[in-house]
Amino acid sequence: MGKPTGFKEFDRLDRKYAPVEERVKNYNDFVIPLPAEELNKQAARCMDCGIPFCHNGCPVNNIIPDFNDLVYRNEWKEAFITLDSTNNFPEFTGRICPAPCEASCTLNIDDKPVTIKTLECAIIDRAFEEGWVQPRPAPYRTGKKVAVVGSGPAGMAAAQQLARAGHEVTLFEKNRKVGGLLRYGIPDFKMEKHVIDRRVAQMEAEGVIFETGVHVGVDIEAGDLMKKFDAVLLTGGAEKARDLPVPGRELDGIEFAMDFLPQQNRRVGGEPVGNVKEILAGGKNVVVIGGGDTGSDCIGTSFRQGALSVTQIEIMPQPPEHENKALVWPNWPMKMRTSSSQAEGAIRDFAVNTVSFEGENGHVTGLNCVRVDEKFQPLPGTEFRIPADLVLLAMGFVSPVHEGMLQQLGVTLDPRGNVGADTVRYQSSVEKVFAAGDMRRGQSLVVWAIREGRQAARAVDLWLMGATELPR
Repeated sequence: MGKPTGFKEFDRLDRKYAPVEERVKNYNDFVIPLPAEELNKQAARCMDCGIPFCHNGCPVNNIIPDFNDLVYRNEWKEAFITLDSTNNFPEFTGRICPAPCEASCTLNIDDKPVTIKTLECAIIDRAFEEGWVQPRPAPYRTGKKVAVVGSGPAGMAAAQQLARAGHEVTLFEKNRKVGGLLRYGIPDFKMEKHVIDRRVAQMEAEGVIFETGVHVGVDIEAGDLMKKFDAVLLTGGAEKARDLPVPGRELDGIEFAMDFLPQQNRRVGGEPVGNVKEILAGGKNVVVIGGGDTGSDCIGTSFRQGALSVTQIEIMPQPPEHENKALVWPNWPMKMRTSSSQAEGAIRDFAVNTVSFEGENGHVTGLNCVRVDEKFQPLPGTEFRIPADLVLLAMGFVSPVHEGMLQQLGVTLDPRGNVGADTVRYQSSVEKVFAAGDMRRGQSLVVWAIREGRQAARAVDLWLMGATELPR
């Protein structure tokens, strides 16, 4: 794999970012790709390590050493074919995946893993540039009709796989455009939406029917799908946000992150925001509660809107700067990470619990906080206040929305409120109803959604036809 001595000869070099003072002026992607000759060197660093733990680190089981070797040999089209065999949308994961494969890389023992994510993104972007990404319509039709509800990464992956298996697939999306969280949750500065649009065009050419602006369970009864389709796959995500029911929560200016972020994405995409109260950070002191990716997206968006300051607080303790490799490698480590948005000037604080909000004239003016121990118990005498004009709640999601479609279908839920289904059959308690992605597993990564969409498509195809050639 690669060059036998490549990991000794070439240092790890990853993509750079445009300077902060430039990138916060717009919502454009600010990642600077590596030149082809440097990509060749980075691919050469993939050593013949015997057991490629990166395979296990990658939820879609990308054949990473193989496509690295092909890039090293300048066989880019073959690298694309290899990558395309396991991942429907490497242009998504190559931009927004946290790269658990790199954490599992043997070279990560010395904190210098192969730049797998960068190589993945370079392969698929070149494939689009060269015209290698073409529609792959099924050579025959099965006569079976499948409804996929929710057009996020799980729904898109499942719909594409099922269409390629010869089924008539209709993908329902409640919003005006396809993409789910990819389009309406992830800011354009992390992934511009033309990246989604070109895949939608490919899927349309493969026969996928898109029904946008149709909210199943609201605009149409879920039972109607049961009558019209031979199988129904639920991929609507986990959209019920975790709230913070403390005194003062009713004050104006305390908003859910997923009310804030989609508004800006719609503005950038030229869509109307809709008949809702606009949430804007310009000229305000913003506090983001929640230390994950959604919180980081709120930070970057707030700075671009012109926030005076952004503070991010997290109830978890501050993680260590470096993990203990002997204990955790090749698993995903808990360690201090700084996102590109956090690096744009956010103040970060850990082990902080919000006790209450305070305000004037019905609008929030601050948070009353206390520091907590490792069991989240308050530490006496550590109370403090953070001034705020806008508070964004980014504490994750607890489950799918139960009202509407799920209640109409009557599917059994698991103890966490997700649709009950295993990872072999992906079948719910209701015959011919299947579930995948965050709606089944709970809040997770885009790459896990793609994996579940692919596997669920195989399960649906097997259930419909009694046999399947779709990969698992």
